[in-house]
Amino acid sequence: MLMKNRFLLLIILFGALAFISCKKQFEDFYKIQVNSLSEMEDFYTWSPDRIPMVSAHRGGPYPGFPENCIETFENTLRHTASILEFDVALTKDSVKVLMHDNTLDRTTNGSGKVIDKTYEEIKALRLKDNEGKLTDFTIPTLEEVLEWGRGKTLFTVDVKREVPFEMVVDEIKKAQAEPYAAVITYSAEAAKEVHALHPDLMLSVTIRNEEELQRFEDSGIPVEKWIAFTGTSERPQEFNQMLHERGVFTILGVLGNLDRSAIARGDHIYKEFVKNGADILATDRPIEAAEAIKDLIPEKTSKMKYWKYD
Repeated sequence: MLMKNRFLLLIILFGALAFISCKKQFEDFYKIQVNSLSEMEDFYTWSPDRIPMVSAHRGGPYPGFPENCIETFENTLRHTASILEFDVALTKDSVKVLMHDNTLDRTTNGSGKVIDKTYEEIKALRLKDNEGKLTDFTIPTLEEVLEWGRGKTLFTVDVKREVPFEMVVDEIKKAQAEPYAAVITYSAEAAKEVHALHPDLMLSVTIRNEEELQRFEDSGIPVEKWIAFTGTSERPQEFNQMLHERGVFTILGVLGNLDRSAIARGDHIYKEFVKNGADILATDRPIEAAEAIKDLIPEKTSKMKYWKYD
């Protein structure tokens, strides 16, 4: 009986160790931890020792991992620290969910417009990856994603046209996610609207030329709240330098043509974009792009305190 009990105890012990090991492996993330508004402002204030990084477009979908999905976010962070960009749409009953398209057909096993479906109908669906393969993953709400992201990453939130900015800003306030969730805007007017709703929020603002730069300098939005999206074509190094002189991070949208150029010519071109003044690469290939630029991280940097690995 004693031997039998010992054997049973060993089985339980090894099972527990295996569970802990699997759990630890599942939870191993590269993280960017920004815990206050002042830290977020410091993180996004450009300095020569800044750490070049990637922003995963729609969270970084790969085969088996659909866009705009928590499981996909986790997959990205298992490979690299990353800003995570995602899209927010609205259901018929005003629940904010993650979805890029106006319709459900491309990314789920459902069909029809998101705005015509209740949340109960939406949450019953399953997501497809970009190759059309159905997964077991479901559509998360903005509330769920903001809670999941705390202490793990930084978000840039793309608000779909039918969603009032006020609803998204209120959700960020409710979750106390201001230190890690910036809102994407595409015009000075939209940026001013969001800034009026919540002056402490960081904003991704489109600045592709000197005219747009002047427009934002005249907007009344403090430069400390800008993250400058410079478009999907490379800007002259001198233009990036103008933004850096104002303490502003630049986001280059390499998604699309520039990502395809990297596939055709080699991932080393991501380095060229960074050397030309891009600080953040918004990409559909966050794992490959991050690997390509990792040796451009300064040996000594004041920003390293925000980068963690658990």
